[in-house]
Amino acid sequence: MPHTNVGSSDELLAELATWVAMETPTTDPASVNRLMDLAEGELARAGAALTRIPGRDGFGDNLIARTPGEGKPVLVAGHLDTVWSHGTLGDMPYQVNGAKAHGPGIYDMKAGSFLAFHAVRSILRQKVMTKRPIVLLLTPDEEVGSPTSREWIEREAAQAACALIPEPAGHGGACVTARKGVGRFVMRVEGRGAHSGGAFEEGASAVVELARQIVRIHGMVDLDRGITLNAAPVWGGSRPNVISPDAGCEIDLRVNSVEDGAHMERTLLESTALTPGCRVVVEGGMNRPPYTEAPGILALYDRARGIAETVGIALPRQHRGGGSDGNFTAAMGVPTLDGLGCPGAGAHASHEHILWQQLAPRAALMAGLLETLD
Repeated sequence: MPHTNVGSSDELLAELATWVAMETPTTDPASVNRLMDLAEGELARAGAALTRIPGRDGFGDNLIARTPGEGKPVLVAGHLDTVWSHGTLGDMPYQVNGAKAHGPGIYDMKAGSFLAFHAVRSILRQKVMTKRPIVLLLTPDEEVGSPTSREWIEREAAQAACALIPEPAGHGGACVTARKGVGRFVMRVEGRGAHSGGAFEEGASAVVELARQIVRIHGMVDLDRGITLNAAPVWGGSRPNVISPDAGCEIDLRVNSVEDGAHMERTLLESTALTPGCRVVVEGGMNRPPYTEAPGILALYDRARGIAETVGIALPRQHRGGGSDGNFTAAMGVPTLDGLGCPGAGAHASHEHILWQQLAPRAALMAGLLETLD
């Protein structure tokens, strides 16, 4: 059992509800920063050493909170942004139904970031000794690939002994010891516009070329190797009687290995047209490197599983297809344990919820890790 008193699940849920009530779409830096202000004020009053990095490129700020101590720190990285637009609370309000607490972003991942924040704040308030200092990094843009926070994640990870990522727990409370790498691309097709009745032979349909490319892209899926591709959204065409001069789509790529990521990136970027008169241009690349299970990660998992037993919860492990900021830290060779947030379901969906009675045990797990990792 950790020395830190993390309180009851009822108490934690009451405070978490204030976080969920503050809508924080990634695209609204002012809204993300209002929640960042709240976290910063609480951590300052608890005695954390704080560094706030102003946002850029249309995103909110990053916040770094440090606790006292010597040696390499334990890094905890969580994001405050969500995929949900302003006004979502009107149609998808915060509410508690039995064992489930619902609300936009509550599962992915306000509950997890709140638990990390709460554990650090409690350790500071109660002056609990930890074997290593703690660095808590709260970020504003994970849901769009961490374009401005990646720099700070990697900078702090380079100095850290290990990294803990409070993304949502999986089925049965599972944490994460591996994730696929993620690539994002945009394919644009240039064709020749023409009247579809009077000058059909003069046209070159960008829509037809895009359709052929999407079939080709889907043909690259290799489930045995863990390679998946998805083309969406798709656009093109203006009227039924116009042969479209332009079309395009976005492409999501997932891979298990660095080598497959490099190969698939090269294959997509070198795409050429299959239809005479059309031209294909692909932009983008690998956004998150694969997070591969390694001995240091398994050792960290074993420590966490032992602590979980003392607070009365199981902690199975899983490999997950979705990416997180843990991909960055693990790819640097930093032992990384992910999925340490609250169990629930419905990330990015209207039934999003947490199993709120798990808040206190999951906070105790986080506090136990922060106290004892050496």
